[in-house]
Order: sequence, then C-alpha cells, then structure tokens
Amino acid sequence: MSAPLRRRSERRTPRRPARAGRYRPIAEYYDAEYAALDMLQHDVPFFLGQLPRRRQAILELAVGTARAAIPIAQAGHRVVGIDYAPDLLAIARQKSRVAAIPSRDLALQLADIRKLDLGRTFDWVCIFFNTFLAFPTLAEQDRVLQVARRHLKRSGRLWIDIFHPDLQLLARGPRDTGLDPRVFFVPQFNRTVYQTTDILRDTARQLQDITFHYRWFDEFGAEHHEQRRFAMTYLFPRELVLLLERNGLQLEHLWGNYDGSPLAPTSPRMIARCVRL
Repeated sequence: MSAPLRRRSERRTPRRPARAGRYRPIAEYYDAEYAALDMLQHDVPFFLGQLPRRRQAILELAVGTARAAIPIAQAGHRVVGIDYAPDLLAIARQKSRVAAIPSRDLALQLADIRKLDLGRTFDWVCIFFNTFLAFPTLAEQDRVLQVARRHLKRSGRLWIDIFHPDLQLLARGPRDTGLDPRVFFVPQFNRTVYQTTDILRDTARQLQDITFHYRWFDEFGAEHHEQRRFAMTYLFPRELVLLLERNGLQLEHLWGNYDGSPLAPTSPRMIARCVRL
C-alpha cells in the first residue's frame, strides 16, 4: 500500500478515545470537594431516621473516607465499611481515630465490593451518594446486588441512594462542559482548588463519560491542572425495580428526596429501601 493511500485510510478510521475507567477520587480532596454539597447534609440523617432504636449491624459498601459511616457509628450502630481505595481508607481510619470510635463499632476493610464475602450477615447494607451508578454495566450491577443480598440477614434491608435522571439534561445533547463550578480549600496542601465537570453522554447505552477538572495556583503563581475521568450510568425507576427483583430483593419504599417525599417526575433523588426475599 502506498503512503498516500495509507494516510487516507487512517483518516477514515480515527482513533477512538480511551474508555473511561472506574471512579477513583483524589483522596486528599474528597471531603473538601463535597463539604458544601447540600444533599450530603441530609442523606445520613434521613437514613438514621429509618432505623429502629435498637443497635443495628450495618455494612456500607464503598465507604470512602467514612463520611457516612462515622455518624452512623456515633449514633450507636456497629458498622463495617468496605472500599477498594487504600488512600481513602487511610483517611477514614484517621478520622475514626480522631472521633475516638472503637474498631468494634467501625471496622474498615480493603476489598472489591463486587467480590466481597465476609462470611457474615447484617441488618442493613447501604450504598450511598450515587455509588451504585459507578458500576455502569448490568453485569457489575448484578454482582453488587448479589453481594448485598448475600450479606443481609433474613428480612434484612438494602439502602440505595442514586440520582433521578433529569430528562431536560439528557435532552440537551451528548456533551456538556464546565458544569457545577465550585471552589474548595484543601487544608492538607494549603491549596484553593477550582473544579468543573464535563459530561459526554451515550444515551443509547445509558452511559456518561465524566471528567472532573481541577485547577489551582501554587505559591509562585504557577497554574496546575489535574483531572479524574470515569464512567457512570443512570437508571430509571422501573429499571431499578427489575434489577432488584432479579437479584432477590424487593422494593419496600422509593422516596424522591431526603424530606421523605414520594418519587415524582421532578424529584432529584431515588432513595430505595429494599428487603431481602
């Protein structure tokens, strides 16, 4: 093949961008990044309001920096938190020590929640703050739900909190850039960071290719950039119900927000309480 023909062929088949990977936050940023997010002031109190007064055994999947696990343990429950990111767990352990929570009340463990088998069961299994959507394939979602069911006592409850798809956003087209601008301060680095979000949507596969952009200036005025790129899906209410049922879980209640309101077309959240069948 001559060189000119080879160049024309290459132009007809442009290289596809690399596939977005699994969500992995910048650990030192995580708590500061979400500190001002209003919903995270309400999700744990709403969950605690669903628990009986007696002490519960709770498994949190994707515990992260223990943002939810610590106040749940402080409320008198025994929590086991699982995450695959050792840097997030290191921060969680430090926060737990500062809060003087004994390990019998909050145990943190490194593991892949898709393959987890602790050999014990719990009263509740919890997946907070859109985490379930970070497993974008049906096969991964089935594995996570099967793990959750395997770790539930008979009549135990699963708690899933995800966003309710916004049809107006989905209809805007395949790409959005510069979304959700925010500024946060990272004390560990004495750094003020500006963050924006880009989203590339594939509505045929219900996938979102998300990139978090971070920008800051050092003490010499030099500009720095970091980014995190990952894939997420989104689910509609009937899809969630079907996923639960085929994995041996039954929806008991579906709320649309942390005020206890029922799911409505304009609700921002889908908060599901499910029971093991």
